[in-house]
Amino acid sequence: MSENQQGAWLTQDAFDRLEAELAELEGPRRSEIVERISAARDEGDLKENGGYHAAREELGKLEGRIEELTHLLKTAVVGETPKDDGVVEPGMVVTVEMDGKERTFLLGNREIADDDETLEVFSSESPLGQAISGSSVGQKIDYTAPNGKSIPVTIVRCSPYDPKRAK
Repeated sequence: MSENQQGAWLTQDAFDRLEAELAELEGPRRSEIVERISAARDEGDLKENGGYHAAREELGKLEGRIEELTHLLKTAVVGETPKDDGVVEPGMVVTVEMDGKERTFLLGNREIADDDETLEVFSSESPLGQAISGSSVGQKIDYTAPNGKSIPVTIVRCSPYDPKRAK
C-alpha cells in the first residue's frame, strides 16, 4: 500500500502541532476573516471594494489549508520518533553520497519539518525513499532513477529529525 493510500507518516509532535493549527484556522482565524468580509460588504459597492476581494481571497486560501490539514490528519500514520540506530526510515534526516556529491534530506512528510524550509524532504514512497528505506549507514545500494538509470547510493549518515537542532 502506498503512502497516499495509507496516509503520510508523521511524528506525534507533528500530528499534535497540525491539529492545533487546524483548530486555530477553523475557529478564530476563519471567524476573523468572515467578519472582515461582512464589514467590507456593509461598505457598499463590492465591485471596487479591495478589502472585500482581499478578504475573500484570504478565505479561499484558508479553506484550502483547512481541507489539506483535514485530509492529512484523517489519513496520517502516526509513529514515534525513530531510534537513532543508523537505519533509514521515515522521520530520519539522511545524508547520502550519490554521483560523487553528498545530499542531505528528511525522509517523510514536509509537515514534520515544520518551518525548516532549508531541509529538502523526500517521501518514503518516492523512488529514492523506497530504495534507501531499511538501509544502514555505510551500506551501498543501487537506486533506479525515474528515468531508468541505475545510480549507486551510499548511506553516509542518518539520525532522527530534531526540530530543536534544525532551528
